Amino acid sequence: MNSPRPRLDPAVAGTRRAVRELLAQARTEGIVRDGDLVLVALSGGPDSLALAAATAFEAPKQDLRAGAVVVDHALQAGSEAVASRASRQAAELGLAPVTVRRVTVGPDGGPEGAAREARHASIAEVAAATGSPLVLFGHTLDDQAETVLLGLLRGSGPDSLSGMPPLARRTEGPAYGRPLLAVRRPATRQACAAAGLAPWDDPQNDDPTYTRVRVRTTLLPALERELGADVAEALARTADQLREDSAALDHFAEEMAEDLAEHSEAGISLSVRELAANPPALRQRLVRLAVESEFGVTLSRVQTLEVCRLVTDWSGQGPIDLPGVRASRDGDRLSFSAGH
Repeated sequence: MNSPRPRLDPAVAGTRRAVRELLAQARTEGIVRDGDLVLVALSGGPDSLALAAATAFEAPKQDLRAGAVVVDHALQAGSEAVASRASRQAAELGLAPVTVRRVTVGPDGGPEGAAREARHASIAEVAAATGSPLVLFGHTLDDQAETVLLGLLRGSGPDSLSGMPPLARRTEGPAYGRPLLAVRRPATRQACAAAGLAPWDDPQNDDPTYTRVRVRTTLLPALERELGADVAEALARTADQLREDSAALDHFAEEMAEDLAEHSEAGISLSVRELAANPPALRQRLVRLAVESEFGVTLSRVQTLEVCRLVTDWSGQGPIDLPGVRASRDGDRLSFSAGH
């Protein structure tokens, strides 16, 4: 009599299912094809390590190769040993190739922003060198909830509140996938324990100097105590809904821009009458879209509203100089030209 197969740990099953579904979506959208290399951005922490294990298991089932990229930010003592350990774990899981990159984190954008910029630049270089069209990150539902709360605190509008997309093409470099956005953080730790993997615990994750850490360790637990344990899930659902709405508005703006915009040697202009006839959300998107597509400049909400006053509250005022672009009104045209 055959003995029953051991029951698969639910946390392991959940992470594998999440990876399987995202890889299938990436194939449906034409991002990956048979034989392509999918890279896991691996820090050695429980989230990325659980992701690496799940990807090593699922990718071959979809005729894909799985590798890893480990970025050493060189910001903490012993960081080189942490990166080396993570690379060994990746190799033991069967990931290949495994690339370790040591980066220099610049001073601009604050410690979190600068580290993220250096990390993503290095990952993009590795993806280009290995020909990988897709990089997977271990962000969880908890990370998504924190991102939404940070967006609320900064007052940065629906684009920020939309959180991180599960799968995103980018204008340059590989697509980004985040399979674990519906998985809670304790599940990734349990998946590692069930698989016999020992994750690294980053001491910076407990450093209250970082705003995100304070949101994670103080604000979210307080909200859960007062409002119930499903606060993180509710915030993640909000991000999903806002992302859908934002995508729809962007789609309408892109369709309308073709009729509203006129290109010239100086830059681009939009019809004031058509802008004024649209709701504020579409009007603002049309302005941002025109500026970004023509000059590669992303306007903030404050800057966008200032430009839109040339449409809705114009009394003959002169041009508005913004970083990299100048906005001015001439009759029924809102014009944008390169700034100084």
